[in-house]
Amino acid sequence: MRLKGQPMRRARIEMIPLIDVVFLLLIFFIYTMLSMTIHKGIPVFLPKAKTSLIDKEKYLSISITRDHRIFLDESEVPMEEFLQRLMERSKGQPHLRVFIRGDRRIPYEWVVSVLDTVRASGLNKVTLETHWKE
Repeated sequence: MRLKGQPMRRARIEMIPLIDVVFLLLIFFIYTMLSMTIHKGIPVFLPKAKTSLIDKEKYLSISITRDHRIFLDESEVPMEEFLQRLMERSKGQPHLRVFIRGDRRIPYEWVVSVLDTVRASGLNKVTLETHWKE
């Protein structure tokens, strides 16, 4: 039995909560994209330091993996060609910054030899990358 005083209400979609959800998804994807673009190198386990900072200037990233492979930005470079490739990349940019990301499980000697090669190429603004230690 239907009562005459109450009209049937149509279902409707509330827009305010929908806008909130879409806005939060947009923020999440923007934040994720920005956090992925900071690092240009190969993933390695970095040592930790309390005074670590992220610098977003144009730079070269040199990664040394656990199996002693060297990567210049994201391309692997044999040690014999490393100096030549560095000189090609730094041509016309004497103040280019270099970040060395050495896996913490490799011998210190490897990091020093890469550092010597970088300085031999004429690049003097070298930073050893670390993770921030809480």
